[in-house]
Order: sequence, then C-alpha cells, then structure tokens
Amino acid sequence: MHAAIPGFFTGLSLIVAIGAQNAFLLRLGLARNHIFTAVAICAISDALLIALGIGGLGVIVEQSDLALEIVRWVGVTYLVIFALRSFWKARFPDTLLPSEQTTRKLSAVIAATLAFTFLNPHVYLDTVLLVGSIGNQYGPDRWWFALGAAIASATWFTSLGFGSRALAPLMSRASTWRILDTAIGIIMLLIAARLIVGDLH
Repeated sequence: MHAAIPGFFTGLSLIVAIGAQNAFLLRLGLARNHIFTAVAICAISDALLIALGIGGLGVIVEQSDLALEIVRWVGVTYLVIFALRSFWKARFPDTLLPSEQTTRKLSAVIAATLAFTFLNPHVYLDTVLLVGSIGNQYGPDRWWFALGAAIASATWFTSLGFGSRALAPLMSRASTWRILDTAIGIIMLLIAARLIVGDLH
C-alpha cells in the first residue's frame, strides 16, 4: 500500500490540469448528457493506459524518438483545431436552460469520449509514459502504484462530471459560455505551444 498512496497523488497531479478531455467532460456534465457513460469510459480508459505503462510500454515508447515526434505533432494539430473550434463557439455562444433538450445521442457521446481520450496525446504522455516510468521504480509493488493512479483518475472524472451540475445556473448566461470557450481555446494553444518547444524525453 505504500506505493498506492504516491500513485494516487501522482495520478491526480497529472490529470487535474485542464485539457481537451476534461473540457469535453465538463461540457457534458453541464448539459447533463450521458455523463455516467462518459465518466465510466474516461476512468476505464485511463486505468487500461496506466496498466500498459506499468507493464513496460512506457519504456518502449519513451526510447523511440520517432514515436515521440509523431505524438508531438499529432498532438499539436489536435490541440490547435480544438482551440480554433472553441474560439468560434465563443463568437456565437450557446446558453443552457433547464427547459432545453440540447443533448447528444448516446452513440455520439461514446464516440466523442473515445476520440477525446485516445486521440489526445497528453493522455498517453501522462498515463503511459509518465505514470508508467514512475511506477516501474517501485518494482514488485508497481501494480499498487497503478491502482492508486487509477483511483485518482476515477475520482477526478467523477468529481468533474457530476460536480459540474452545480454550475448549471451559470450556464444559462451567454457570457459564461463565451468566457469558458475562450479560456479553453487559450489553454489548448498554450499546451500546443508547450508541445512544440518542449522536450518530450
């Protein structure tokens, strides 16, 4: 169990930073749109990716310069497109009223959640590379570390998805959506810039 506690705090510190996946989950929570399904997909996916990292995949990818470069530029493209879409939405903000039925079909939510999860390079950087590399330092206790990190992930996604419902009254204002989408767009560009100039080793 001594490895599970640092695993929990390591996982939490990596996942709390606002990213594309978190932003998408926040919007689903605010819309009360199949949030349980989305939270479950995010949590289970993170647990699987953490297991891959602990199992040694993190070391393999970390040693491949080509794989890291592919992750870098796919990530930059993905984040820039997401940022531009956020800025466009900020120009024509939506409002969320209790009487409105602005929901997606379950199949669309599942597809989008999987895309935001597995097409987001930061998910691999955080779960497979970082958690995998750190967790493997615990030797035979590395799976306890993985368990702690997976619990942190599930805790965060649950809190973000279901906690966002308390913000529903604010979401009835167009100005709130404009600020939210603008902030998300700026954050996505900052993360993209960090990928461009940063060292992923």
